[in-house]
Formats: sequence, structure tokens, C-alpha cells
Amino acid sequence: MAGTLIPSSNKLVQHTEETLTQPPPNTLDFPIPLTRHPPPISKQVELDRAMAASAKSGFSITKSDVIYEDQWLIAINKPSGVYCDHVLASIPRLLGVSPESSGAENPLELHLGNRLDRDTSGVMLITKLHKVAGKLVQAFTEHRVKKTYIALCIGLAPQWEEIALKSGHGRSKFGAWRVYSASDIGRTLPGGSVVREMVTSFKVLSVNGLSSENIDFIEKRNEMLIVRDEGSKISSTHDAKDEILIRAYPQSGRTHQIRLHCQYLGIPLRGDVKYEGPHEWKEKTYDYHALHAENLSFDHPVTGSLMEFHAPLPSWAREALSCTKG
Repeated sequence: MAGTLIPSSNKLVQHTEETLTQPPPNTLDFPIPLTRHPPPISKQVELDRAMAASAKSGFSITKSDVIYEDQWLIAINKPSGVYCDHVLASIPRLLGVSPESSGAENPLELHLGNRLDRDTSGVMLITKLHKVAGKLVQAFTEHRVKKTYIALCIGLAPQWEEIALKSGHGRSKFGAWRVYSASDIGRTLPGGSVVREMVTSFKVLSVNGLSSENIDFIEKRNEMLIVRDEGSKISSTHDAKDEILIRAYPQSGRTHQIRLHCQYLGIPLRGDVKYEGPHEWKEKTYDYHALHAENLSFDHPVTGSLMEFHAPLPSWAREALSCTKG
């Protein structure tokens, strides 16, 4: 073994001891998530919901689901419990063309303009041309698309009427999406990704059927809450009995953004077992979380005209609004 340096046994032992006593680099320096890991019940419930959605691979969008259509894009009112990819796959049938067709007269260049969670209903965009898809992606990236959602939450009635929440967003070492402190934005996570900024504004519409106009909130103004390491708004919902109808305005486009921020605020969505929302509520079991993409507005990627799409409310949202008193 000419040319190879072999360390003495003493130095080797010393080096081994140092290696064993020193922690692996960065393992103790990862950001700490501020929301809890999914509860045990969520694993089976999520599996059941995923299997039910996968069984709908032959799902078809109907004309009644179409909110708007032109030669460049189509807006759909996506139902809950359906994957976006299944909606996309059904568009050729809706348009009356074969998925295999191509050519100048009928180029099928369908793309998802935006994605909604499997169990979230509401406005979903599909573009018909590659160049249109690119422009729409750029509009989303540059935050030129305005979105509003409506959600039914379960928890302790908030003391604020309006609030804006700024935090970090990323995957924990278990692979689950979690809320992080705003001061952690840019820091590296266990999987190699980084914590990214997440901002959502919320407005309370009603609490237990009582309109927000008749509620004496302690905080009326729309204050910006910066999420910090030392302060969490999480509260136990096991004994909470309040139903809070809210409207959410995401200013960033992070995965599960509204659901995560509602969990952090202690008002998780009804049915959202992944983020501590009740699976059963008032002696009824819910198959989906109560979140609906209500409005979407942006400048048309081709004509430049202002487009605003409104998806009809699902039954749970209509019922919640119809029960609102005063």
C-alpha cells in the first residue's frame, strides 16, 4: 500500500470518539414547526378519501360546471372529492374532441391554470394553449391573480374581526406541511428545501350564525400578525363549540396555505382531519373539509380584459350564510 498514510491507533481512537460525541451537522439547527403533526386519525381518513377520489378517475365535468369559456381558457366549478388531474382529463369529453386529436385546427394543449386540493371545491382554470398557460403561470407567480375563499371553521370564536397572518411555510422532517416562524423564512429544512413566506388575510363573516356586524370584537382593525417562535395562537378545539364562517384572501400560493393558517389560529376547518379539524361534528361525519374557492380575478392573458369568476357556493356554505342572523 505504498503512498497510503495509515494513522496511528491512538489518533484513530481519538477521531472516532470525537465523531460519536459530535452531532451530525445541521441536525440541531433546523427550524422548529409551530403547528402540530397530523393526528393519528388522519392517516386512515386521508387514505379512505384518497381511495374514494382515485375511484373517480372516469369523472366527467358537465356543462353545468362551466363558469366561463373562450378560445383560450375555461373556468370550471370543481366539486370536492375530485383530483384536479381527473378534471383536466375530462375536458376533451366536455369539448367533444378526442384526447388523441391534434393539428392546427384542434391542438389540445390543455394545462391546469391553478390547482385546488382534492377536497376543496370552487374556481379552477384550464388553459387551451401552451403560450396562454405560460402567461397565466407568470401572473400567478407575480401575484397578479386575486383569490378569495370561504371556509367553515370549528374552534373558539376569535377576538378579531379581520386579521392578516404572515408566517413561514415548509415541510417538517416527517414530510408534513407545517407553519414556521416568519423569522425562519429562508432557512433550510431537513429535506433540503427552505422555509418560504406565507401570507393570508381573514375576515369573520359569522359566529354561530350571528353576523359579524352584530358581534363586539375586541380587535376590529385588520392587523398584521407576524408569527414568531415564542408565540402561537393554537388552542385546543376539543371543548370548543363555535362555528366560524370566514372569508380568506391568500396573498401567496403555498400548499394547504389557508388550512395551515386556520390550524395555527386555533380554528381548523370542519372535516380537515389532517390539520386538527373535527371529522365528526354535531353527530355527523364529514367526508371533505369545508373550503371553497369562491372568486378568482386577473387580467386575461390574451385580451388584457379584467376577468372575474365566481363559483356557486356549495350547500354547506349556502346553509351557513342563510342561517346568519342580523
